[in-house]
Amino acid sequence: MDRIWETHGGRIAGLIAGLLFGFIFLFVGFWKTLIFGFFVLSGYGVGQWMDSRGEWREVLEEIVPDKWFRK
Repeated sequence: MDRIWETHGGRIAGLIAGLLFGFIFLFVGFWKTLIFGFFVLSGYGVGQWMDSRGEWREVLEEIVPDKWFRK
C-alpha cells in the first residue's frame, strides 16, 4: 500500500479532490463550489506558508501590525 501511495500519491489525492468538488458541484451549484474551492486553496496556501515559516506566532507577527501584539 505504501508503494502505491509513493508512486501514485498525487493522482490519488487529485482523484479524491475531484470527487469531492464534483459532489459539491452537484449538490450546491457552480458558484458556491467555486467559492468553497477558493477558501480551500486559501487555507492550503496559508498552511503551507506556516509550515515553511515555523511558529504560527512569528507568522502572525509578520502579517498583523505590531500594535495588536502586547510585548
